[in-house]
Amino acid sequence: MDTTCIMCPMGCALTITEENGVVTVTGNTCPRGAKYGVSEYTDPKRMVTTLVKVRGGGVLSVKTSAPIRKTLVPAALKAAAGVLLDHSVHAGDVVLADVAGSGEDLIATADLVYTEK
Repeated sequence: MDTTCIMCPMGCALTITEENGVVTVTGNTCPRGAKYGVSEYTDPKRMVTTLVKVRGGGVLSVKTSAPIRKTLVPAALKAAAGVLLDHSVHAGDVVLADVAGSGEDLIATADLVYTEK
């Protein structure tokens, strides 16, 4: 598997192989690249950033509190699509706990002052 490391601006071209259950990463210039390569091969994770609806109109930007398994991203987006905020929140507040069973929360990325319309 070939990929590009995203752990720093260098963007090393990584080659990841597995032989007899041992994952090997080449092309990295630092230990972070090797760790990223193994993680990307064995259990890829992604941050999810999306919008949720606000009752009365508008949207609020939200994100996962930490990266979640890549396989859970579609379910997390579907769950976020079902959120309808009807109260004020501050940046960092939990909007949806344990999104898609990931163990991570969906949190607000900005303040929202809700006024009923």
